[in-house]
Amino acid sequence: MPSLYRLLGLGPPFDATRFTTSYLLPPVVLASCRLLIGLYAIVTNVSKLIIDNTPHSREQHWSYFTNITYWSLGFYFLFAAYHTFVYNAKGVAPLQTWYRPLQAAHLVLWTTVVIFPLLVTAVYWGILAPTDSPFRSVYSGWSNISTHALNSFFSLFELIFSRCSSPPWFHLVPIILFLAGYLGVAYITYATQGFYTYAFLNPENGAKKLAIYIVGILVGVCVVFCVVWAFLWIKNWIAGKCGNKGWLSGRHSEEQQAEMGFESAKGREMSMA
Repeated sequence: MPSLYRLLGLGPPFDATRFTTSYLLPPVVLASCRLLIGLYAIVTNVSKLIIDNTPHSREQHWSYFTNITYWSLGFYFLFAAYHTFVYNAKGVAPLQTWYRPLQAAHLVLWTTVVIFPLLVTAVYWGILAPTDSPFRSVYSGWSNISTHALNSFFSLFELIFSRCSSPPWFHLVPIILFLAGYLGVAYITYATQGFYTYAFLNPENGAKKLAIYIVGILVGVCVVFCVVWAFLWIKNWIAGKCGNKGWLSGRHSEEQQAEMGFESAKGREMSMA
């Protein structure tokens, strides 16, 4: 029976260079782009907390799935930038030396970063925006574009420019558990603060309608996962056919990888698929 680590896509061998290199960009450029994206996401969230400077708004901020995933996206890109800068300088990313539970957590985090923003964008513009007046002010327009449009742009950047393989199908388990956990958060928010973060979660609109929305989002996230999986598989297949092994660090070498106790990433795939 496969171990939990293997189900989560964690080797052996584990190849951290998949997360710190690109088929199209040198590591230092990839790291710089990730840093800018991470800083933009964090600054956006902090700005929203400052501008909406009331205790009520601050409490509500942490109840929205959009905000939770946007914070996660920002911190992922900051950590990814750090790992990529170090890999560019030393030829080995810190991620390569982490304990296996942390490596596994990073794999799952990466999957959420390329899945949840796409789901958030689809749900907002498809269900919520028609009744939300997203461009009622300059601030509202900027906020909604940042968290409901640029979030997917940032995910697409990671999908296109990273060398990560398709996530394991088992990652659907934590993805669905996270969504189920948020459903609990939404109803805890109603019980403690008296409002529904998203109107379609209100059971007074009808239990059948609520069930349709919940099942629809579940199906939607599975569809997004499948599309992402297929895109990454095709991208890596094309790169393999073209002999593109990605831009490696100038410090990356077989000898250095061996000295660190790792098999080199050259010429092999990370066993995530």
